[in-house]
Amino acid sequence: MSDLSAVTGWTQLALRRDIVVRGVKVGLVVGTILAVINHGDRLLAGDVDTDMLFKIILTYLVPYSVSTWASVQTARAANPPD
Repeated sequence: MSDLSAVTGWTQLALRRDIVVRGVKVGLVVGTILAVINHGDRLLAGDVDTDMLFKIILTYLVPYSVSTWASVQTARAANPPD
């Protein structure tokens, strides 16, 4: 399998509806918990700046990415290429 087809296959799996929905759910739940733990005091004080918003976005993207990666790896293991 060429590198391009491997990337394309991985991307197709990552964009599968069930995998995206699972990743969004995980990202929202885990991201919210982490954002409150890491930035709750500043959020409650209304002390929000661009740097903090960037960090909060990353806080949501990391669990989404980890969930997506794990789901794709599981789907690939269940249906290995020929």
